[in-house]
Amino acid sequence: MSDALHNMIFDARLQTRLIFGENSVEKIGSLANELSENKRILLVTDPGLVAAGHAAKVTQLLEAEKYSVILFDQTKENPTTADVDACLQVAQKSQIDLIIALGGGSSLDTAKGCNFILTNGQTMQDYQGYGKATQPLLPLIAIPTTAGTGSECQSYALIVDETTHEKMACGDPKAAPRIALLDPVLTLTQPYSVTIASGIDALTHALETAVTTKRNSLSSIFSREAFRLIANYFGQVLTHPEDLYARSQMQLAAAYSGLAVENSMLGAAHAAANPLTARYGLTHGLAVGLMIVSVIRYNSHDPEINRVYAELARNAGLAQNDQPDELATHSLLKRLSELLQKAQLSQALEKYDIDESVIKELSQQAAQQWTAQFNPRSLECEDFHCLYREAFCEFQLKCSGSRG
Repeated sequence: MSDALHNMIFDARLQTRLIFGENSVEKIGSLANELSENKRILLVTDPGLVAAGHAAKVTQLLEAEKYSVILFDQTKENPTTADVDACLQVAQKSQIDLIIALGGGSSLDTAKGCNFILTNGQTMQDYQGYGKATQPLLPLIAIPTTAGTGSECQSYALIVDETTHEKMACGDPKAAPRIALLDPVLTLTQPYSVTIASGIDALTHALETAVTTKRNSLSSIFSREAFRLIANYFGQVLTHPEDLYARSQMQLAAAYSGLAVENSMLGAAHAAANPLTARYGLTHGLAVGLMIVSVIRYNSHDPEINRVYAELARNAGLAQNDQPDELATHSLLKRLSELLQKAQLSQALEKYDIDESVIKELSQQAAQQWTAQFNPRSLECEDFHCLYREAFCEFQLKCSGSRG
């Protein structure tokens, strides 16, 4: 079978209903009515969204439909097994039959993790991998307030093992949200640092899913459209955070890239980013942003993959249709670098004091990451070592002002 034909084959589950639009959160009561019978809902969110008033608004809308809302508002960034257990303790006391996750990827992942154990028992570690839930999960409605992870369209929860600090991917088709409610108005209150990190995350999802060994004709549609939107609107969101239209396009892009992840997996940038998050507490979006340029350069040595990057650039209006692939890919890298600079990535990383002396250890850990196996060019520890050195060198030059 030819490579072209192989990449057309897919077996897709588009399980999540997408509802998009300004003030669409107002529909939450009627949507809950479609999924809940006993009128008891667990709302999973974080303290910042409570302070912003979003949790209260969703609660009021649900209470207007005679729901009892049980609130868990202690979601933390990069949720651990202990965080899932804390959410579980609240859920177990409440006889709920519907979960609503309001927030970024951390809230959504915490809700999914809780759902696994609440309905199927055991511990979070038992669900590492895919398809290990034997019983149905409760219906989940995801209301993202950031534009980044795409978790609202995915069947995976990313949970950190409290003991080993490993980031576990725990997936099952039953864990995918039944409904993703995309209201761009909710993204206006996110801190600027979250806008940066989540936008970089969505950008990296689009770029990695476009080239993985699991990519197919369906996932590629989502990858291309996600990258087109991000390439054209992320910069506008960074310079004009109040621009609701630009934010709406970023929110759509995050959802599309999430659908791409669901159907094609990720690659080396995510494999290299996870050890940085585990060792330094580096925000996931910043970690993947640090690695993505080096990974694209590495992957583009494969002519077929270079062609995919070139097509992404052309589709986004970054290159002319008649430009050679090499020049088109260069245009993609140029726009990527511009966006990362506009996001002030190097300045954000300064406080983490990343040390080149740990590259060997990081490389060993990256080579063991699950997503590494889906990168279009295979990597050993030595390859990750080169990627880290290149990324760290560029980062240090930018921080010292030696490069623009």
